[in-house]
Amino acid sequence: MLEVAVIEEPAAAEASLGPIRSRILAALAQPGSAAMLAGRLGLPRQKVNYHLKELERHGLVELAEERRKGNVTERVYRATAASYVISPSALAAVSPDPSRSPDQLSARWLLALGARLVQEVGSLLTGASRARKHLATFGIDAEVRFATAADRTAFADELARAVAALVSRYHDEAAPGGRKHRVIVALHQIPAPPPGPEGSETGPQQQSGGTFKTEPEAGQETAP
Repeated sequence: MLEVAVIEEPAAAEASLGPIRSRILAALAQPGSAAMLAGRLGLPRQKVNYHLKELERHGLVELAEERRKGNVTERVYRATAASYVISPSALAAVSPDPSRSPDQLSARWLLALGARLVQEVGSLLTGASRARKHLATFGIDAEVRFATAADRTAFADELARAVAALVSRYHDEAAPGGRKHRVIVALHQIPAPPPGPEGSETGPQQQSGGTFKTEPEAGQETAP
């Protein structure tokens, strides 16, 4: 089973989004037959069997084994991945294009960059899996807490200069056999955790003032 699988086909994306089918996919983190799933999910076996066939047709579940029980063969399925990501290529006609309106201070542009990242890395991962090859990638995930909006702006400016310097140092347009790589650096506020029981907020970030509110700066978008 893969840790993450990318859904690129519109029909497969549609198949995965049904409430019952998403429950079946989650349940099949542990292999099970239609009868076993029916018991786990409290659904009729015939309905589970129908949805299993549809999920199998789109490559979201696969046959793990067949067990013979008297005159009946029990088919045991498992999900093809522990989790799934739907690529924007599944909605190719309306997928966001960051080249249309690049703006470093736009949250919507950042979202378009993220969508393109999912689409491109998903496509590469699918191809690498089919070819049984390793895909070379690199990522950094860090958190930083700014005391003021001015500190955040200074950080972003310094980061932009550092990345630009690195790109200028290593980029070689004329390198024979060179391969282009995309570098994306993002900075965004971490969403507040959902309220706990009886409306109380949970998590250390809330206790220490994790909801960071400032007046919008020039060019910035504000949350609705």
